[in-house]
Amino acid sequence: MAAFAPPPPDSAYARSSPHQHLEGRLRLGALRIAHGFHPILDRYGDANTHDRAAQHLPDFDFEFVQDGDALIPVQRGAIPSTHPEWEFILEPGRVWDEPGDGGYTRASLPFALEERNANCMHQGVLTFLFRADGAVSDAAYEIAGETCAYFRFDAWGYVQARYMPGAIAGRKTVIGHYRDEVRARLPQRPLAQLAADVHGARPEAFGAAAEIPPETMSVYGLVVDGVHYRSDCATRQGPYPYCEVMDLPSYSLAKSVGAGIAVMRLAADYPQLTSTRIAALVPQCAGRGGWGDVTIGDALDMATGRYDSAAYEADEDSAATLEGFFLPDRHAAKLDFACRHYPRKAAPGSVWVYHSTDTYVLGAALNAFLRARTGPDADFYRDILADRLWPALQLGSQLGVSRRTYDAAAQPFTGYGLTLHGDDIARLSLFLNVDHGRIGTMQVLDPVLLDQALQRDGAHPGLRAGFDELRYKNGFWAWNAQQALGCRTATWIPFMSGYGGIVVALLPNGMTYYYFSDGAVFSWKMAAVEADRIRPFCQR
Repeated sequence: MAAFAPPPPDSAYARSSPHQHLEGRLRLGALRIAHGFHPILDRYGDANTHDRAAQHLPDFDFEFVQDGDALIPVQRGAIPSTHPEWEFILEPGRVWDEPGDGGYTRASLPFALEERNANCMHQGVLTFLFRADGAVSDAAYEIAGETCAYFRFDAWGYVQARYMPGAIAGRKTVIGHYRDEVRARLPQRPLAQLAADVHGARPEAFGAAAEIPPETMSVYGLVVDGVHYRSDCATRQGPYPYCEVMDLPSYSLAKSVGAGIAVMRLAADYPQLTSTRIAALVPQCAGRGGWGDVTIGDALDMATGRYDSAAYEADEDSAATLEGFFLPDRHAAKLDFACRHYPRKAAPGSVWVYHSTDTYVLGAALNAFLRARTGPDADFYRDILADRLWPALQLGSQLGVSRRTYDAAAQPFTGYGLTLHGDDIARLSLFLNVDHGRIGTMQVLDPVLLDQALQRDGAHPGLRAGFDELRYKNGFWAWNAQQALGCRTATWIPFMSGYGGIVVALLPNGMTYYYFSDGAVFSWKMAAVEADRIRPFCQR
């Protein structure tokens, strides 16, 4: 990875302006002979399906603009592709001059390969030399890390490149959004700096190897008083050179970040939202028995009363759900399964059963609710979050794109499928946990629903979520840390959670601890104990 890294800030290369300027379209073509693919974990045989398509990059034909030494892709977020396995996510990189490059300028670009119709992220970098007149070298690429519990590999090689210079329409807007994004990032420091900044703090308690196997960790961090303390972004070939824009999957964090926040935002304008019945909004569910009294609030709580098994995540992990819901890529098929598959077994709002299908139905209901009030083309993710709330919070541009079905409906997955940066997590946590859903003096999230989600409303704590020490309310989990911390009373810590080993803990003392890993380990007792030691929230 060091071969793809831009020069350090204090080097002569970094201080000098690049002599060449890149603006136009870059295409990558055929692989050269020098390339390789090394599978490390391939649980489902993905490396060899579709004529080994996973071992090759998708078509690459994208526009870029340059701003100083920043190289900015015009299109951000997951980009739909005809490739059977992968889709690109492109992030801003760097350009600089080095001696020996023969008058060319060197470019380095971070990217991710995201699994089609899913949310696995494989992080890579590519580099090439270019001149403003269109001359360009081959491009070298390397992929040596991922946040993916079932498919891990290293890949590398050289590909033919073609650069077509030309003015890019909307370049000022692209550059302006990028500058705003960089300007809005929280102050960031190495996690080791916490020991000096917070007297007596022990940084080693966060992301501890005793809790999370280091080889499965992508990145972890702690947000304290508006400062983002963060680890390096790990790969098998050294630290990722663009950690600030490493693409991280949401998986079920989207049930909080997407579904939960969307409901709280809409409910601030439409108080009747959570009591609105699903059957009145989603005809596919209305035609199936047992949906008549299920509300949007019930679906957000995963308490529709429809399930095969109440055992912890038994339905979610079943072959039927994989084949009937996760693998289909059309809205009609996903919604048909979500509406019809599970029988009615309990009154709505009485039993929690983990179902991504419930959150998918919720997304369809939110679209129908919004379209009835604002017009037939309304889309809850685009209109409420991507176009309004995320820009107001100045989050990364890539978060403006949600994974969607591959058809005219383009239905947001709702319960998974977002792309996050570490800084997005840090600032979202402040918005929820410290600013309580306010931007400046404006309350943009329904405060009652947010209080419930964050366990600040003792009368509405949520349902038992599989275990006595876990609750679930409004798309957010909560863990009772009383025993782990030795508290006198129940001490509930709200958190967001994602498949494979992703946690964002919104600690009662205003701090946030997060980690993204893929070893299927959900363990953060040591971090909670240390956060309480630094700034106590446990009553003893």
